[in-house]
Amino acid sequence: MIGFLRKKRKKGGGPAEAEKALGVHFRDKALFVQALTHSSFAYEQSAAAGDNERLEFLGDSVIGLIAAEHFYRVHPGSHEGDLSKLKSSSTSTAALARFARAVGLDAQMKVGRGEEKSGGRAKETILAGVFEAVIGALYLDGGYEAARDFFLPLILPSFEGIETGSGFAINNYKSALQEFLQKEGLPAPQYKMLRTTGPDHHKRFVVEVKVNATSLAKAEGTSRKAAELKAAEKALKSFFGKKIEDLTPDSFILKD
Repeated sequence: MIGFLRKKRKKGGGPAEAEKALGVHFRDKALFVQALTHSSFAYEQSAAAGDNERLEFLGDSVIGLIAAEHFYRVHPGSHEGDLSKLKSSSTSTAALARFARAVGLDAQMKVGRGEEKSGGRAKETILAGVFEAVIGALYLDGGYEAARDFFLPLILPSFEGIETGSGFAINNYKSALQEFLQKEGLPAPQYKMLRTTGPDHHKRFVVEVKVNATSLAKAEGTSRKAAELKAAEKALKSFFGKKIEDLTPDSFILKD
């Protein structure tokens, strides 16, 4: 779990309020505003600062470098394959979306009216994108260290103390469930949408995962994909229990 969840704040506000919410300081306020601006808002408002897509592109690479350097340094004896798994898990869309929520970007980012109504503040792709954009902006405004100092504290609580080497494996819940069932001589799991609930801007999806006619688990999420992932997680935990150690919303380590 992330070690410091910020208090939930009201949506919007000026750059100073957003800086305070995130615990950062920008010399170039316009750059920070751009990082918070989703394309839907820029299109509707004809925002002079433009949207955050270019900063998102840059931030994606900066995040990858920060994670790669960190795991390279703290796991000096690890092979490239293990380092790649750590990097991929800590920089996945689900992980970055969780980090964005943890620092309050879901409240501070600027989205258009249509995106707001359709629940854009809860969409993982949008949250991950604005997080990458903020990292890109921090890199341009304060250099590599500024970006690293913001990102690393979010990684550490989940990835501290992990030992690589023999038997080390980071797994995705859906792929791991399929592999487990195949080893047991069973067919691949089937995911069935049971129902959706709530208004369009806050819709919830309920999914069931089954093997043949047997129900393994039911789960709810903000998207069908999220619900399927949660159902696979619940199914696996019913088989392995405390042997599963969560890392990110979509990955885990299976302990001996």
